[in-house]
Amino acid sequence: MIRVQQFAKEFGGQPAVDDLSFEVAPGSILGLVGPNGAGKTTTLRALAGILPPTRGTLEVAGHDVVAEPLEAKRKLAFVPDVPHLFEHLTVWEHLEFSARIYGVARWEAAAADLVREFELDGREETLADELSLGMSQKVVMCCALLHDPEVLLLDEPLTGLDPRGIRTLYRALGRRAQAGASAVLSTHLLAQIGDLCDRFLILKEGRRLVYGSRVDLRASLPTLEADASLEEIFFEATEGERGLGGERPR
Repeated sequence: MIRVQQFAKEFGGQPAVDDLSFEVAPGSILGLVGPNGAGKTTTLRALAGILPPTRGTLEVAGHDVVAEPLEAKRKLAFVPDVPHLFEHLTVWEHLEFSARIYGVARWEAAAADLVREFELDGREETLADELSLGMSQKVVMCCALLHDPEVLLLDEPLTGLDPRGIRTLYRALGRRAQAGASAVLSTHLLAQIGDLCDRFLILKEGRRLVYGSRVDLRASLPTLEADASLEEIFFEATEGERGLGGERPR
């Protein structure tokens, strides 16, 4: 569903991401983790068609993001790290706006289901500038899911969510993954994603360090115990002997 091959992105001649390759299968949720400045947001924004790659190819649902931008964007939803809403539109008006952009026919029933799913009942007529950060994040998620995307790109989606909101988001992602959608989720909250994601990609300074299931990651870091946590895997990869140079993508 997602294929990234030898992706590189430079800003002013300085590499933000260098020679990155990975894939995400249908129904899979990839946890994208790494220190600040690792290239996580750059990678997600490139997949979303916001940033053009310097080199390499990026495909979403079989469409090249550069060569077929509209076809790719129809298949995906991108949720940025900071929820951006129109302050003078209500929650329901945001959903209507999203439906019109994506050409969703008879969207009202699907929108009502999303409002219930994300526990926004009674907030439909609330203006965006009256919402808390967590509520704003839920509205952004509802808008992202309204056109039933095949690929979800989520940059720090847990921002502002309380434990109940996190559980609601995870259930929503799990259901859509079971239906065949794919997701890439970037976060610093490692303890929160261990049970949600079935694959992990750890970046440092724009390069891939380790990539695969938790079993694969442990096997690639032989100094770790067999029951090492995701946090232990992360620190060994980014700060241990393996993390000093990193693994070149294969």
